[in-house]
Amino acid sequence: MASVEQVAAVGHVLVDPGLDLTRRFRALFTLKNLGGAYAIEWISKAFTDESALLKHELAFCLGQMQDRTAIPTLTAVLKDTEQEPMVRHEAGEALGAIGDPSVLDLLKEYTQDPIIEVAETCQLAVRRLEWLQSGERQLDDADKNPYSSVDPAPPAVSKSVSELRVTLVDESLPLFERYRAMFALRNRGNEEAVLALADGLQCSSALFRHEIAYVLGQMQHPAAVPGLCAALENSNENPMVRHEAAEALGSIGKEECLSVLQRYSGDGERVVKESCEVALDMLEYESSEQFQYADGLVRLQG
Repeated sequence: MASVEQVAAVGHVLVDPGLDLTRRFRALFTLKNLGGAYAIEWISKAFTDESALLKHELAFCLGQMQDRTAIPTLTAVLKDTEQEPMVRHEAGEALGAIGDPSVLDLLKEYTQDPIIEVAETCQLAVRRLEWLQSGERQLDDADKNPYSSVDPAPPAVSKSVSELRVTLVDESLPLFERYRAMFALRNRGNEEAVLALADGLQCSSALFRHEIAYVLGQMQHPAAVPGLCAALENSNENPMVRHEAAEALGSIGKEECLSVLQRYSGDGERVVKESCEVALDMLEYESSEQFQYADGLVRLQG
């Protein structure tokens, strides 16, 4: 277990706006992997930063840690209308990921938020908490998550890829059911599932498209590259979606991913620019496998 001094050393890197964002990201994921109340305290301090990308990733990490200690910080971020929508969205998703029913009333309140991405996120988080309370948690082996992430919805159970695709793109269905199809397709992991998921990049909800990009990044399948490149290259696309497409391309790491990330690392949209920079750093890190921090190897994720 890391000492207080070791955690503080990493925390000081995270909160220093004078350092490269890529170095601060590595510090963030080190803190996530270390865990504990002191690491959460340091992560929470960085929500005053100017980078929406960093703050979004802070909230993501706090949710994945599933520690109730983070609930007050995430609650404050969700309530703060001065925070960027993608940061508030991630705070709502993180509260759902922690899974504590004490936040159910808060999340229900924000299901009517005027920012649609925040409202849809809180709707999903409410449904996830209700699902956890229902006790319906048995999954077939084929449906289990191989990525160890805490997802905003459980996977749908025992359906074919073609059936799951129909649910995925049916915009008349509740978003929670479509998310369940999304994660079931991700868990299948084959090219047919990847191509079905890529069809979701054309759906109307920016939140949904952003999550599609995220799961395609988790799968790291080359068949996802054309759809992700198209999303990143579309200047009319929601920046939240373009950012997630950039990070996904960084996870996949093929040569064509590298070239498009380099091209958009100077994008006029800050969150897109920074996402490309972080993705390129991740690609460099993955190829070197030599970055040591806080007595452990850090792997960017999310």
